[in-house]
Amino acid sequence: MAQNETTGGEALARMLMAHEAGPMFGMGGFQLLPFYDAARRLGLQHNLINDERCAVFAADAYAKVSGRVGLADATLGPGATNLVTGLVEALNAGSPLIVLIGDAHRAHSGKNMTQETDQVAILKPACKELLHVESVDRIPEIILRAYAVATSGRPGPVVVNVPEDVCHGTFNFHDDAFDVDPAHQAAPALRCRPDPVAAQQAIDMLVRAKRPLMLCGGGIHISKATEAVTQLAEACGIPVAHTMSGKGAIACTSPLNAGLFGRYDRIANDLIEASDCLLVVGCKLGEIATKRFTVPVVGKTLIHMDIVAEEMGRTYAPTLKLWGDAKAGLEDLHAGLMPGAAVARASRDGYLKEVAEKMATWRDSVADRLNSDETPVNMARLIKEVNDRLPDNGYLIADGGFAAHWGGLLFDTRKAAREFVPDRGFASIGYGLPGAMGVQLAAPDATVVGLTGDGGFNMVLGELETARRMGLGITMIVVNNAASGYVKALQHLMYGDGAYQSSDLSETNYAKVAEAIGCHGVRVDEPGQIAGALEAAFAERDRPSVIDVMVTRDPAKMLPAVDNRTVQVKRGDRVA
Repeated sequence: MAQNETTGGEALARMLMAHEAGPMFGMGGFQLLPFYDAARRLGLQHNLINDERCAVFAADAYAKVSGRVGLADATLGPGATNLVTGLVEALNAGSPLIVLIGDAHRAHSGKNMTQETDQVAILKPACKELLHVESVDRIPEIILRAYAVATSGRPGPVVVNVPEDVCHGTFNFHDDAFDVDPAHQAAPALRCRPDPVAAQQAIDMLVRAKRPLMLCGGGIHISKATEAVTQLAEACGIPVAHTMSGKGAIACTSPLNAGLFGRYDRIANDLIEASDCLLVVGCKLGEIATKRFTVPVVGKTLIHMDIVAEEMGRTYAPTLKLWGDAKAGLEDLHAGLMPGAAVARASRDGYLKEVAEKMATWRDSVADRLNSDETPVNMARLIKEVNDRLPDNGYLIADGGFAAHWGGLLFDTRKAAREFVPDRGFASIGYGLPGAMGVQLAAPDATVVGLTGDGGFNMVLGELETARRMGLGITMIVVNNAASGYVKALQHLMYGDGAYQSSDLSETNYAKVAEAIGCHGVRVDEPGQIAGALEAAFAERDRPSVIDVMVTRDPAKMLPAVDNRTVQVKRGDRVA
């Protein structure tokens, strides 16, 4: 068997290539130089990023849409610490990532090496597992472990800490050292089914229910369970509500779709209140989903299915726990319910008509805003134009703050799929642009739109250069209100008109900023310009487009509500 003297950096690259690595984002330093050299020679698709946080954001979005392991890297010290926000997003969202970080030469560690810090201690709580490479010969073993951890159970980011001397060192590897398990190239690599006895109990509860309701979170997409959701819902007559991350668990256009539940619900909260059996799947039931832990009310009959056992009961005591993979578990429930499915669905005809009528009534109630001709542009009109113009292969990536809230409320997926990609793991602003880049790489032929506020866009403007350099034809919609809009709106609600502090931004023409970087830019001042701006942007396939949309400067109208000025705020309330 052949032996090859290989640097640690090349061994890292070879292991990634053996797993059929997709795009990787990072900003290198001396510690990982042999890895970069090997990436060049071996053809690893590595892309220079301008900010390490954005490297993880892009990798996270790539993983969310493709299911494959996202890849990023950073040098030691500030490079590593800049990863924290992105890693926590991926950790909380369940995105499979592997992130390489360089570290100090072990012969000199602890002697005030340049940029040295205890990065292992800093990053360990921000990832699913942190692996430290102690010797060159163990690199294949460690990378195999990283892929296994990243893609198993609830997926998540794995950080691999590589000291300088390990990356620059050499070892005579046998060729078979780089053999890998292809199952761990994507998540979920392994599936487990709920206990059959517990599953039968759930089936019996659903059979008896007159008003069952399925509540779906982002775990549906992690498990690739959208088909299973749709099949169960349609066969048995069970409406489906969802979180922001769970949007697309069933097509928004389906008559069984009940929309968002929790803080930004359409009709779902009332349905939850009237339901006699709730089936919660792949959802943590966190603050937003439960409207700060008030929905559902205590005591509901609730079946909770999740891949992470300890999540069940963390915020709501379920009647029944189903520990297992969402897709496998829903398939088991579907099989058990099928003998009586037709009868069950027929018995729920009145209930299902009620759901469809409530949704139609809700749509009628917001029609004036969806079709508003007011200037500055109404956010509802902007989202409607995106709904109308985005092709069937389109994606909307939503930044944190009100971009996610408006998008979550009003954007409609046309099929059961993850077409809406918000950063709800950590809800950080700054995700929209790098997230759009990652999604475009995961779906090269798709039309990808990023929705971001001006504040979030300001944080990551440097990545517009990255997207231009990479030739990515993404469309960025900048919601320009010259403010940290979410904060300003909250200040308005809490303290009244004019009581604003540190929430105003400079008036900026982001279309001109885009043009200066070599991108396509267009400014939209009135709603009639939106359609043409979108069509022109979608035609740009080899460079990014920025659509700078002037929206209201009135903080009373910034958040998605019928009229935020009518909200009564009590001390301790969080209204948005």
